[in-house]
Amino acid sequence: MNALYQVLQEEIALSEKEWHTLREIVKPKTIKAKTMLLRAGQIAREFYFIEEGLLRVYHLENGKEVNTYFSCDHQFISTFRSMITQSASLEYLEAIEESRILCIPYQSLLQLYDENPKLERLGRTFAEKNYLCVINRSSNLQTKTAKERYLDFIETHSPKIIRRVPQYQIASYLGIEPESLSRIRKQLAIS
Repeated sequence: MNALYQVLQEEIALSEKEWHTLREIVKPKTIKAKTMLLRAGQIAREFYFIEEGLLRVYHLENGKEVNTYFSCDHQFISTFRSMITQSASLEYLEAIEESRILCIPYQSLLQLYDENPKLERLGRTFAEKNYLCVINRSSNLQTKTAKERYLDFIETHSPKIIRRVPQYQIASYLGIEPESLSRIRKQLAIS
């Protein structure tokens, strides 16, 4: 849980009491690669912090997996729409590789927000950052070429993610076929 503590401390200085209160609701878990934490139709009841590992969120479109989100070491992940609205998810949440995660029950987190304005502010900060990621991705898909989207992906994602996510999944995230991504990568290697 040291990684979670460090990430939170970078955002806002938590007192020992605040950290202890938060730590009490967190449950550690190790999951194998390809473990489904959530399937479409289920309701997201937890928020996850990845101590070590790699997870993705995706949905099915005409039977094809379309990746919408990747998170790795020291990042948060959930199917946020389902978690916030407590409605059936349209997405899947899956481990790409074996991962050590911390499970944070959403209802317990909401209760902490009610009790502690500093923790609520912390939650808002993370929600705002997540919102900006979603807006940027949506804008990129609508306004940029495949090559520009790939360059943006490289610029905005951790090298840890870029090295560990299979190329066909990156292609899916970018809204292109794997062959197109391969061509783009070759063009960039030449230039």
